[in-house]
Amino acid sequence: MPRLRPLFALFLTGAAHAADGPALPAGEFTFLQELPIVLTPSRLPQPLSEAPAAVTVIDRELIRATGYRDLARLLRLVPGMQIGQERGNSHWVTYHGLSNNYPSWIQVLVDGRSVFSPGNFGGVDWAGLPVTLDEIERIEVVRGTDTVAYGANAFLGVINIITRHSADDPGMRATLNAGNADIRDLALEAGGSPDWGGLRLNAQLKSDTGFEGLHDSQRFRILSLRADRRLGPRDEVMFRLAGNLGTRQSGYPDSTYGNNAERSADSRNTTLHLQWRHVPQADAEWLLHYYRNQDRVREAWLACAAPMAPHICADLDRHRDSVRDSLELQHRLTLTETLRAVWGLEARHDRVDSPFLFHGDARQSEDLGRLFGNLEWQFMPAWSLNLGAMAEKPDGSPPRFSPRAFVNWQASPTDTLRAGYARAWRQPTLFERHGDVRAHDRSTGVLLAHPYLPHPDLSPARMDSVEVGYLGQFRPGNTRLDLRLFAERIRDYIHHVSHPELQGTLLLPPARYDNLDSPVTLRGIEYQLDARPLPGARILFTHSIVDASSDDPIVSTLTAPYTASLTWIQDWGRGWSSTLTALRMGPLAGGEGFVAGYQYTSRPYTTYDARVGYATRLGGTPAQIALSATNLGGRHQEIADRSEQFIHGTEPVNRTSPMVWLTLSLNPI
Repeated sequence: MPRLRPLFALFLTGAAHAADGPALPAGEFTFLQELPIVLTPSRLPQPLSEAPAAVTVIDRELIRATGYRDLARLLRLVPGMQIGQERGNSHWVTYHGLSNNYPSWIQVLVDGRSVFSPGNFGGVDWAGLPVTLDEIERIEVVRGTDTVAYGANAFLGVINIITRHSADDPGMRATLNAGNADIRDLALEAGGSPDWGGLRLNAQLKSDTGFEGLHDSQRFRILSLRADRRLGPRDEVMFRLAGNLGTRQSGYPDSTYGNNAERSADSRNTTLHLQWRHVPQADAEWLLHYYRNQDRVREAWLACAAPMAPHICADLDRHRDSVRDSLELQHRLTLTETLRAVWGLEARHDRVDSPFLFHGDARQSEDLGRLFGNLEWQFMPAWSLNLGAMAEKPDGSPPRFSPRAFVNWQASPTDTLRAGYARAWRQPTLFERHGDVRAHDRSTGVLLAHPYLPHPDLSPARMDSVEVGYLGQFRPGNTRLDLRLFAERIRDYIHHVSHPELQGTLLLPPARYDNLDSPVTLRGIEYQLDARPLPGARILFTHSIVDASSDDPIVSTLTAPYTASLTWIQDWGRGWSSTLTALRMGPLAGGEGFVAGYQYTSRPYTTYDARVGYATRLGGTPAQIALSATNLGGRHQEIADRSEQFIHGTEPVNRTSPMVWLTLSLNPI
């Protein structure tokens, strides 16, 4: 990989400097950024320098500075994340690409609660999440497998969205957005902190007409209530009840046989999350979680074979209802001054009901049991060892075991090296194993298409991952560098495969999810720079280079060979601030498409986002006025609908368009 050689040299030079240079007193580096404490990689609170993973932290400062309306867009600032929009109201979010149309290869959590839905084909409905940006305290993104801590969906990494404690920042707040594409957003927050804890209510209305020329308007209403109550000096309970009610448009007017015709979908996503926290002493903690996620989608349309055979039509629907129940216990304890541990177990039940997606057996369910643990040992003053293991038993599959071992060496107060190995498993989704989709002629009942065949014997994918990392802080520019070198080998990769030998008289060849009989390898480098060179200025730069190889040429195109982002945040004083971001994405296929086997790769693109804000007071109330914009610098395609693209050839059929809006915030945090 010749493109990696300069960065390998940079890494080795930094390592040599750390090993040979004198260890300076920590006090001489107090001007440098303080390393954040992260909770996600091992479930133990650790500074970045001791964590067994590369972690990107998106804090409230950065969330506010971008002015973004969408949670998924924030993740474009994370190295290695590959994100696209097939239309304005849908987001395809992965790490290092791969994945199918509904990515489920990276775990997504809200306060430790998984938001993967069996009713969303095992993936995440980013637009339908019942959480508002105003609630978020920070987002921790683990770049690399974390199956040991969070199970099979953490195959490539973890996105942990951590909301604010309800007692933080009490008061009333309001935010209004208005702009082109009929952007009309309203967000309200009311909170208090009585003696017993805290209570906060967030409500949001979000709507727009999407990208120019596409059928992709959206309207979502979100309500979230969180309460935290202290039961004594050692106990606290958290209660969160949230819901998202939405309508969005999708489809194209000339899709193949109407398989993706224009339509609207109504969704309702609700969650109940209860947590009990017991702290018997300062260095120990018990956590007990229960949550229930419920999703309901109503989406139906008429597909016809016009103009070839306009009298042949089929009623299609993707109506579905799903429930996930989970109960989890976690215990963190300190064994000695140099030895800490965390262990836990989870029992989970998933259920989805959809007569159309699961022909002949509309209700599908799966139970799962999981046991996990992690040990942190400071075996020398500058050395730490993290050992982890996870045992998981899903329905219909044998038990699986995932180990992890990482060693961290703090060569100096500002230089840390990390190296480790981990094994991960990725459980097939209910739809991948049991999805059975058939389209029948509405008049004669004749089978017209069988685009998804069940495959109950589908095997889980397995990955063996090796990585080396470097975390350093430098005096010039008050800069932090986080670098990760990785090699990941995936066996039994799960992909959508056409089976034309079973076609018969069908309009489209049948397909199903199969295991690839040869390995997929991902090798590369990624890094992020966070610099504060001048008072009020912050520069963020991320870059990744990934070499994906497979005997299947289509699988190799599911990963963009490079991504990059550059963000400049500036506080100009006197209330003025600005943010400018450039985003670069390499060629990316993105998903697998409805018609298995058709290959199309979107072209590389560069796009720009910007925000200018002014803080003032209106009638004595603190206020901020901001002008924000995304997708500046020309229209581009990010993720193609492959069946639609097949009709139109190489010219992109779904380009993004600029979104510009004015924001007024009263009593902002």
